[in-house]
Amino acid sequence: MKLKKAMYLALGFLGLALGAVGAVLPLLPAFPFLLLAAFGFGKSSEKLDAWFKNTRLYRENLADYVAGKGMTRKTKLRIMVTVTLLMAVGFAMMHAVLIGRIVLGAVWVFHILYFTFGVRTIPAGEACRD
Repeated sequence: MKLKKAMYLALGFLGLALGAVGAVLPLLPAFPFLLLAAFGFGKSSEKLDAWFKNTRLYRENLADYVAGKGMTRKTKLRIMVTVTLLMAVGFAMMHAVLIGRIVLGAVWVFHILYFTFGVRTIPAGEACRD
């Protein structure tokens, strides 16, 4: 069991590090890495889970989504633009791999549809901000 907790803890710290970098760099999406951090810390340590949920990084990027409220338009747009740019780079690099382009295009379409129709858009005033 200790090895399992250590693996979750490592996932949490990896997600936190990449999420923090993604919050600063426009080309790296913070959202999925912060979800990974929340999952890892939630499975490994109540103390770290509570600490992470009180960080500004969590509150600004995940709190509303995890609470089931949705995301602000600004957050959704930031995520969609970032992922679109990253996928465009991958799409361009796969110029000779048709199946790779098809799969990447399908994933991109699903991503856009999910964030457009699957995630509720909340007004900026309703967001959990401190």
